[in-house]
Amino acid sequence: MVVHESEPYNAEPPPGALVDQVTPLDTFYGRNHGSFPQMDTGSWRLRVDGLVDRTLELSLDELQRRFPGQTLVATLQCAGNRRADLIEFRDIPGQVPWGPGAISTARWSGVALADVLAEAGLSAEAAHIAFAGADVSQDADPPQPFGASIPAAKATSSEVLLAWAMNDQALPTAHGAPLRVVVPGWIGARSVKWLQRITAQAEPTDNYFQTEYSILPPEADPHKAGPGDGIILGPVAIHCAILRPGKGAQLPTGPTEVTGFAFAGDERTVARVDVSPDGGSTYVHAELDAPENPWTWQHWRATLTLPPGETELIARAWDSTAAVQPESPATVWNPRGYANNSWARLHVTCHA
Repeated sequence: MVVHESEPYNAEPPPGALVDQVTPLDTFYGRNHGSFPQMDTGSWRLRVDGLVDRTLELSLDELQRRFPGQTLVATLQCAGNRRADLIEFRDIPGQVPWGPGAISTARWSGVALADVLAEAGLSAEAAHIAFAGADVSQDADPPQPFGASIPAAKATSSEVLLAWAMNDQALPTAHGAPLRVVVPGWIGARSVKWLQRITAQAEPTDNYFQTEYSILPPEADPHKAGPGDGIILGPVAIHCAILRPGKGAQLPTGPTEVTGFAFAGDERTVARVDVSPDGGSTYVHAELDAPENPWTWQHWRATLTLPPGETELIARAWDSTAAVQPESPATVWNPRGYANNSWARLHVTCHA
């Protein structure tokens, strides 16, 4: 793992470790704003309250016995994925310089959030569902537990899970045990770990991290920005990354296989990936894997004929709505470094 911070733990796998459809637990990226909380599964309870007919207090055993189990393969991605490319264009002080590896895919097992909310009985005024974790972050002033909210329409869709297992194993502490939210197609910050409370409410949560994960205008000061100054992030935008060859690789000229992934986010799928061996002068269509479902990345591969000397490989993707990635990091740069979905670029050197 490429460890950016040890406390709180923030790490990503090297790009070449992401070639499998499902990411092994030991290479699944970790994004945290505080220390791992100490959780006692035996005494832990999930509280469901707010604009509901019945407040619920559920143990893990009660969740597993009272609601039908669900399993879904889904990709999670940090909103800061590929921030390093933005930093190369213009510095972003105080932010983790994520490469393209702050994204991973797992087989999640648990219960549909919709089933738990149905048991509690959502009132007509419940427009947002808020989540509160047990991990306390010093990023907020004063410090507060990590939290987020999503619209009730998303929360009651069948794909949103309360997960207690990951890749057919008990959910690891590092990924939110005993229970976490999995919000497929949305930025990872909305998939709250170490979940303790779910609250139905009329407005989005006022948790610090709900609005901190927003796109500010380039000229904004992130330390002075207010809740209404940015565009709050939810669904992931179409993007792709080159996994192999690696950055700065020394390669022979001639035919070379280039591989990567693309991810459309929300309910979209990837429709096409184009790859260039020569900085965008020519392109070939990559062979693209079909998605397992709308919530997963899609791997791609292309054989490129590489010229001698230094060259820039480029990959760009379109989604099922015909949205395409923007060309340059300059067009999407923002002072928090979120949502970089510009073309993937990789410099390599080729020898005859």
